[in-house]
Amino acid sequence: MQEQQLLERITINPDIFGGKPIIRGRRLAVEHILGMLAAGDSVETLLEGYPWLEQEDIQACLVYAHRLIGHERVEPLLIEA
Repeated sequence: MQEQQLLERITINPDIFGGKPIIRGRRLAVEHILGMLAAGDSVETLLEGYPWLEQEDIQACLVYAHRLIGHERVEPLLIEA
């Protein structure tokens, strides 16, 4: 899957977590996934803990963070309330 397709999994909804980037419109913030990975949790642990989560969602979080750190423009899909 290409980076742009992965980034389409990251959305922003002003009504969820104050507009923080989330995964596919669900109540799971990109920040939370990155924090769990940084704490040493494995991809498998994340997938077990969130049965609806897909490996591509985790990869999308990493692409999002990479682009953000690289000072590239990241435009997650805005979901209007």
